[in-house]
Amino acid sequence: MHARASHETMAPNFRIVGLDPTAFEPLFGLDDAALQRLGAVRRIATAWPGYPCRVGLDDAAVGDELLLLNHVHHDVASPYRASGSIFVRRGAVAARPAAGEVPPCVVRRQISLRAYGAAHTMLHARVCGGAEVAQALQDLFDDPQVAHVDLHNAAAGCFACRALRA
Repeated sequence: MHARASHETMAPNFRIVGLDPTAFEPLFGLDDAALQRLGAVRRIATAWPGYPCRVGLDDAAVGDELLLLNHVHHDVASPYRASGSIFVRRGAVAARPAAGEVPPCVVRRQISLRAYGAAHTMLHARVCGGAEVAQALQDLFDDPQVAHVDLHNAAAGCFACRALRA
């Protein structure tokens, strides 16, 4: 079940997207020493929830293989260029929730939202419970200057996913 914006008559103005798995797939074929040279490590999920995959936008099941690595998610020539640690699950398919849908792995967490404009500078920021993310995104995208919003897990600070204008 996905959370939806609370205004039934208001058309959703955002769409959340998972990362493209293409860049990560070859990494699963590397041995642990090669991963270490890249600053990445292999993990096996030992609890659920706890290992949110940034491609599938779901929490890995206990026993799933993941990679923990650094990812530049806001790769821009701006003081707001940003990277952080992410989990990617082996075999994950990029999630593409419908407009207005918020994946359960986001709904379960406290989320920091960072809204960026066309010049790659932060315009707005807020923190809210996962159940409030749909309304917060709807409100942020009401500002026509907002180009996209990056969502982060507030406690750990790691990148969770991106919301685009629908």
